[in-house]
Amino acid sequence: MAFRSREIYNKIARKVGGSVPPDVMDSVKKLVPNNKLVMGRAKRGIFAGRHIQFGNKVSEDGGNKSRRTWKPNVQEKRLFSYIHDRHIRVKVTTHALRCIDKAGGIDEYLLKTPYHKMGTELGLVWKARIEKMYEQLGKMEVGFFSPEEEAKIEKGFEEIAAAKKEFQREARKAMAKQRQMEGGGA
Repeated sequence: MAFRSREIYNKIARKVGGSVPPDVMDSVKKLVPNNKLVMGRAKRGIFAGRHIQFGNKVSEDGGNKSRRTWKPNVQEKRLFSYIHDRHIRVKVTTHALRCIDKAGGIDEYLLKTPYHKMGTELGLVWKARIEKMYEQLGKMEVGFFSPEEEAKIEKGFEEIAAAKKEFQREARKAMAKQRQMEGGGA
């Protein structure tokens, strides 16, 4: 494991916490990107593979070439995480935003993106946190209502809706009567 990979793994382990299942952390260790060169600011956001590009600026008249760079279009956004039930403030590229929309949200994007394609520490940390939450949610017991209780609840909702309709009907009658009294008296 290269120095950068070991460093990322240690950061993930510290930030997520020690209560992560060992098999998840083993899979993280295997899949952490082994890149040696990553743009500094890409470590602190979700860039979806976008990095600085290099090329030439060509003048119109003489065709003279001079070196230049194109930086990724980075925006700071608040994305809502349904699993954590809160907003996450993160720097993302516009390409990453489109990928997140296509996946159906930040949680789904992070879960669907494999570790070796993530490439950023922030993305890896959030991915590990979300997997940890899913692990905890999987262990929770879910209680369902029996068919009798479900029918009783549904009947209660129907009664409430009927009462609301009756109240609206009475209110309309009262308003019409009041308008008639005002119109008839003048």
